[in-house]
Amino acid sequence: MTRRPDVVVVGTGIAGLTAARRAAQGGCRVTLVTKGTLEETATASAQGGVAAALRADDSAEAHAHDTMVSGAEHNDPAAVGVLTGEGPDRVRELIDLGVPFDRDEAGALRWGLEAAHGAPRIVHAGGDATGAAIERTLAARARADGLRIVEHACLVDVVVDGGRAVGVELLVHGRRETVRAAAVVLATGGAGHLFAHTTNPSVATGDGLAAAVRAGVTVRDLEFVQFHPTVLAAGGSFLVSEAVRGEGATLVDDSGARFVFETHPDGELAPRDVVTRAVARRMAQQGGRPVRLDATALGAGFLARRFPTIDAAVRARGLDWAREPIPVTPAAHYLMGGVVTDLDGRTTVPGLYAVGETACTGVHGANRLASNSLLEGAVFGFRAGAAIAADAVSGTWPAASTALPADADPIAAAEDAPPFSRDALQRLMWQEAGALRTRAGLEHAASMLAAWSARPLPRTDVREHEDANLLQVAGLVVAAARTRTASLGAHHLADEDAAGVPSARELVASC
Repeated sequence: MTRRPDVVVVGTGIAGLTAARRAAQGGCRVTLVTKGTLEETATASAQGGVAAALRADDSAEAHAHDTMVSGAEHNDPAAVGVLTGEGPDRVRELIDLGVPFDRDEAGALRWGLEAAHGAPRIVHAGGDATGAAIERTLAARARADGLRIVEHACLVDVVVDGGRAVGVELLVHGRRETVRAAAVVLATGGAGHLFAHTTNPSVATGDGLAAAVRAGVTVRDLEFVQFHPTVLAAGGSFLVSEAVRGEGATLVDDSGARFVFETHPDGELAPRDVVTRAVARRMAQQGGRPVRLDATALGAGFLARRFPTIDAAVRARGLDWAREPIPVTPAAHYLMGGVVTDLDGRTTVPGLYAVGETACTGVHGANRLASNSLLEGAVFGFRAGAAIAADAVSGTWPAASTALPADADPIAAAEDAPPFSRDALQRLMWQEAGALRTRAGLEHAASMLAAWSARPLPRTDVREHEDANLLQVAGLVVAAARTRTASLGAHHLADEDAAGVPSARELVASC
């Protein structure tokens, strides 16, 4: 009897769990690895919902158009076509698996509208707890299917032998452990903790991206970091979903005036990068004070019913958003770039696959469209799992092919760099590589990172591994930003702004 191929999936959000389930259905023996618990993922904290053209008056083509426009036309059209064309089937599968998407009294799905979407096509669960509902459902299915689950395991490295991935090295409860496999899937999410302010869970430290680079993969588009414009400026970085603005909430300044229309005709429903920059600039103009999200017209009952998670978080901070606007500020949210893959998750290293926020198919372009992230995990996780099963049968383990991105010019290390610390790195990245950048600021960041990188960091415990990974990814993000010499989407050079606009340093320091 032929031995079933072993597959290890690192990361247990929607992308990793979907890839694992599909590979197992294809005859693979799957091991799921997660740094925290099975349910401790970015997926679990996703609020808004899943975008898909399921309505009779919508279409995959319209969804693709909105995705391309939001992405500043930097998207790969083939990847966008796959996302929007296969998305409805993946959402139907989530429904069949038991994800309790919200429905009206007649049993029909409730639809939400979010920024830069031309139609209400967002399905949600628990009002504003969509990711948690999906995570619970998929995690329960993984347990029921008997997949091997390794929790509290930090990825140390991808094991490469003869030019192909053959397993992973982990740090499990302080001990090194190697898991051999015919195929490795990286689904470790993004790297929000590069920045002083982020919506990401604590596990988002770029582990998969850094390990993939050490394994020899190609990466791209790392300059495109999305900053969410509406994060509570009270009691920690709690995201206030774009869906709140989709339901009619507005952004106002200290004088009570709406200001985003000064930047874009769609106002608060403009693409995220546009709204974020408008918020940052207005904050700078009013001395760094947060702007306000005004949802008072929606009423207490609607806010509690439609957004129960946000409502509870707001009220826990002593705020009543049904009576007064609440303070919000930008924070790092999503990495559009990552490990280069083909449309089936294959990287440039045979046997190594990447999905979700860790991967870069080009689907998001320079700025992700709201609620396309959970959809991406479902669509490309499914495709990667199917490809792994097929590659295992063929035994060929093909790799993606891609042109290498341009390298940044070398830069001298700063001679006066202070000792490395995570806090110092996060402050540097927030100020110099945040929502608004300058060429001089990026050069300064590069010189500081070069100095820190010249002093090898210890990699003994989980925290030290995370620090080393964050430093490595920070260097890649800044290098990519330095090679893109003109603003595009989420990569914005304030040098190009009109005279009289506050500097990028003033703007990001105020956020």
